[in-house]
Amino acid sequence: MRPEHEALIVVDIQNDFCPGGLLAVADGDAIIPSVNALLDDFPVRVLTQDWHPANHLSFAANHPGAQPFSLTQMPYGPQVLWPVHCVQGTDGAAFHRELRTGPADLVIRKGFRPQIDSYSAFFENDHKTPTGLEGYLRNRGVTHLTLVGLATDFCVAYSAVDAARLGFSVTVLEGACRAIDLNGSLAQARADMRAAGVTLKD
Repeated sequence: MRPEHEALIVVDIQNDFCPGGLLAVADGDAIIPSVNALLDDFPVRVLTQDWHPANHLSFAANHPGAQPFSLTQMPYGPQVLWPVHCVQGTDGAAFHRELRTGPADLVIRKGFRPQIDSYSAFFENDHKTPTGLEGYLRNRGVTHLTLVGLATDFCVAYSAVDAARLGFSVTVLEGACRAIDLNGSLAQARADMRAAGVTLKD
């Protein structure tokens, strides 16, 4: 068992991000055995869950004429317009059936505000509106985070960079992540994480 100050953050291992889902990440379900094994190693375990209302403004379907994966401007900056995914209460938003959810101490739902997307487990995409995860981890005495999950270049990377900026020691286990890699997004995410002081490991 890892020391009491370490936490595992499991990012968005949900049906819509796994093969057959509405925004599937290639081999997204292949990481589940590794993640399940890691859950027993950490004293603090947090799962994050994308949890969008159907009218979410990050969905291309809610912008007439817009194509999925196109870019638009929101008040908080550039926003990729995604296919509809992880709609609240749907099977696509549920955790993958093979993921061990029982050991989780906390589930953080994000992206539930219709006007703003939320990649990070710590902040909405305005980089200001908190999810409450930082306070929870501080109260548990956590200083070191290990991140795994989907997708490396979006929700995992945003969470890792935010955590590092908040002063946590952060490691991303890339072997227990998978990426979308949209127009070079994986290389950019790796560079951003390293620049923020995040440790990348296989």
